[in-house]
Amino acid sequence: MYRELYEKAKEAYVNAYAPYSKLHVGAAILCGDGTVFTGVNVENASYGAGICAERSAAVTAVTHGHRDFRVIAICSDAGEAWPCGICRQFLYEFAPDMKVVTGSDAEHLEILGLAELLPKGWTL
Repeated sequence: MYRELYEKAKEAYVNAYAPYSKLHVGAAILCGDGTVFTGVNVENASYGAGICAERSAAVTAVTHGHRDFRVIAICSDAGEAWPCGICRQFLYEFAPDMKVVTGSDAEHLEILGLAELLPKGWTL
């Protein structure tokens, strides 16, 4: 399951828009019913207006009525890619127990719980 999700993230990252960082990132998020949504990073000259691949995938899932996130896989053209702090908190809002998967390739994956990456995350 983790390898297949990672491969979907890898397929997605070719569509990233990264003219500034040159780092193309893809994410694939698995929902409780087995549905998978992908997202990519989309940069902007106004840096704060960009969006990371992880939030892009999550927003697409929410747009389609899915909020039960189980696993997110992240892949970049530079190898492993862990979520930034904003993405960690964003995902924690929906699924503090979800798993995060990344690696240098599909044969060398590392899997951590989101709560391990964001200890003491919070929601209102």
